[in-house]
Amino acid sequence: MKTRAAILALADGTIFTGRAFGATGERLGELVFNTAMTGYQEVLTDPSYKGQVVCMTYPEIGNVGINKEDAESDRVYVEGFVVREYWPRPSNWRSTMALGKYLERAGVAGIEGIDTRALVRHIRTHGAQQAIISSIDLDTANLVARAKAAPGLEGLDLVREVTCKEPYDWELGEWELGSGYRRATDKNRDGPLVVAVDYGIKRNILRRLVAVGFRVKVMPAFASADEILALNPDGVFLSNGPADPAAVPYARDTVANLIGKKPIFGICLGHQILGLALGGRTYKLGFGHHGANHPVKDLKTNRVEITSQNHGFAVAADSLDGRSELSHLNLNDKTVEGLRGTGIPFFSVQYHPEASPGPHDAGYLFTRFRRLIDAFPRYGADALDRVAVQEAQEA
Repeated sequence: MKTRAAILALADGTIFTGRAFGATGERLGELVFNTAMTGYQEVLTDPSYKGQVVCMTYPEIGNVGINKEDAESDRVYVEGFVVREYWPRPSNWRSTMALGKYLERAGVAGIEGIDTRALVRHIRTHGAQQAIISSIDLDTANLVARAKAAPGLEGLDLVREVTCKEPYDWELGEWELGSGYRRATDKNRDGPLVVAVDYGIKRNILRRLVAVGFRVKVMPAFASADEILALNPDGVFLSNGPADPAAVPYARDTVANLIGKKPIFGICLGHQILGLALGGRTYKLGFGHHGANHPVKDLKTNRVEITSQNHGFAVAADSLDGRSELSHLNLNDKTVEGLRGTGIPFFSVQYHPEASPGPHDAGYLFTRFRRLIDAFPRYGADALDRVAVQEAQEA
């Protein structure tokens, strides 16, 4: 394999020299690290990574190649990809393409052969920052200056760039060996209707909603509350997405006009937007949470879940006093990981219960949403408490 020199330049002047793979050229974005040991294809295609350069902490990347089933969207969304060792000859029965070729076709530059341990320690100490990968301009002073001049993610609305343009129905369920992704069944066609608001939604979220028996209609992020309610859904789901939640006030206003009218479940950016709609505030984390091994405590049951996460902002705990109940807490840095309505049928989590990649500890939350929707017509504002009692009886 022919090698090309590449530079990774950080805004603070730090330089890493390595070898290029993927597309020839330059890509710039906020540099973050992901601690997942598997699932690089899911990471690459997660719309929440729009605007970011991702460094994988696991040392060998590319050994299982790329396949047609593990993509979380229809394209690669990361701006650039950083690995310790790229493996160009994949060995997996589902592989149809090498990772390098996949990035090349997507126009995404990668760099390998650098000390990713040193890079991660630097990010942990100095925080996420703008960085540039280049295999065409190797002038380090020029690259640093350009990275330093680039705007960060604060105040940046990237949701408009990743949301769907038109509403659509989703009918694929979970994956099954030998069959692939299963189609919706009769129970879905007769099941409750959920409107999923797309801020950058991952496909596995949609699959999990189908798996618990929902009919799913996906709506663009800029859909109004009136447009959503006109569909007469049984519940509303708020999806994950990229960048700064405070930069999408149209989403906050829509959710504010939905609270209390329909059961709501939010994940990641959807959780943050729900917090803003309740009158809370969000703030930027130093280096964010990105990976598949983050411990989260359920404050009601005291159980600890290992979770998949991908976010650079968080809801401020002290901004929601009296507006909602804190339901989950991050055990690494004590940030807010979940909210629960008090007398209002909603709940949300900062992490990703659909995984892909990641553990399935929190998959029960999709069943909780189904139970909340089933209970709402009978119990109204008390529906979430009724679901909690049912879950406690089964524990």
